[in-house]
Amino acid sequence: MSTTAVTAPAKTRRTPGTLRYALILGGLSAFAPLSIDMYLPALPRMADDLRSSAPTLQLTLTAFIIGLALGQLIAGPLSDSLGRRRPLLAGLVLYAVASVLCAVSPTAELLVVGRSVQALGAAAGMVIARACVRDLFAGTAMTKFFSMLMLVSGLAPILAPVIGGQVLRLTSWRGVFVVLAVFGAVLLVAAALAMPETLPAERRRPARIGSTLRGYGVLLRDRSFVGYALSAGLMFAGLFAYISASSFVLQDVYGLSPQEYSLVFGANGLGIVIAGQVNGRIVGRVRERTLLTVGLSASAVGGVGVLAAALAGLPLGVLLAPLLVMVSSIGLVMPNASSLALAEHPHNAGAASALLGVMQFVVGGLATPLVSIGGEASAVPMGVVMAAFAVVALVVFGTLTRRRT
Repeated sequence: MSTTAVTAPAKTRRTPGTLRYALILGGLSAFAPLSIDMYLPALPRMADDLRSSAPTLQLTLTAFIIGLALGQLIAGPLSDSLGRRRPLLAGLVLYAVASVLCAVSPTAELLVVGRSVQALGAAAGMVIARACVRDLFAGTAMTKFFSMLMLVSGLAPILAPVIGGQVLRLTSWRGVFVVLAVFGAVLLVAAALAMPETLPAERRRPARIGSTLRGYGVLLRDRSFVGYALSAGLMFAGLFAYISASSFVLQDVYGLSPQEYSLVFGANGLGIVIAGQVNGRIVGRVRERTLLTVGLSASAVGGVGVLAAALAGLPLGVLLAPLLVMVSSIGLVMPNASSLALAEHPHNAGAASALLGVMQFVVGGLATPLVSIGGEASAVPMGVVMAAFAVVALVVFGTLTRRRT
């Protein structure tokens, strides 16, 4: 596997220019954890304020995830045709405006609509960030850069609930969405001023529905691509089971305050960062596929451990240990799964990035209603969904992907 970069920035990964790319692309990659995690501590208060039920408020998470999937399907091919900058800037404008609309929503139903629109803008940033990395890097260099992004984007799940908890001390849940609007506006300015176009005109593809669908068909017929993308998506489903249910489980069942919950959530985010940086250090000496196997195996072990602790009614500390293992493993899974999935598709990186993201968030979106079915009085429903998806992810990976030399 090649370790050389395809453009000049890849050859100078530690230059200030590449650091600029890492900060901007990392910020774009952080849209999902920031947009999801910051308002999680507020869900119980939102249910009271909007006079809505917990399952209805959890639909704001489902709507966001579905919007992320659909938005990536649109933004990915558009960026292959128009270049990366124009769709990116349009998406950032949409995100900032929709965040303001969420902040002023008078009902849960309108909040669900606002979250859907917000997700479309976030999707453009996320899918184009991955495509830009594929434009700039190849082989192990790409995996290392994805790992570097985990340092930036991985801070989001650490800081987001902490920021959300502190915002709740100063104002209502609406202030969380004001902060997200400001974040989107800052990224818009940064991308407009400091992020150059990474896809030259000669490498762009015509934006035709037929060619777009054929491109998706090529990707879906690639057994390895589907295996890497689907295994990552199934792991995401287990992660989203934790994201959607943990606020109610840890606060209502185990009695944590919003601030204590934020600290627990942040500790799991720190695990993602550490795992991602370890991955970046050793990739090249250890193959991406091997590291991905370790990450998916750890996720399965952690998910089964969470379920066992919940079924046995063990203390919170015992539950949190396997939970940390499962959540942290994403730092190993995502850089390697993304790199391996995109490696063979440099000429339609936007579409490949879109399909990679769609599999993650569509499959991930299935977890939220499944957890809701089990109710909120126990950690068992969360544990069942987490364990099931994590184990299936490992099985799918072993079944669909083929070993590469």
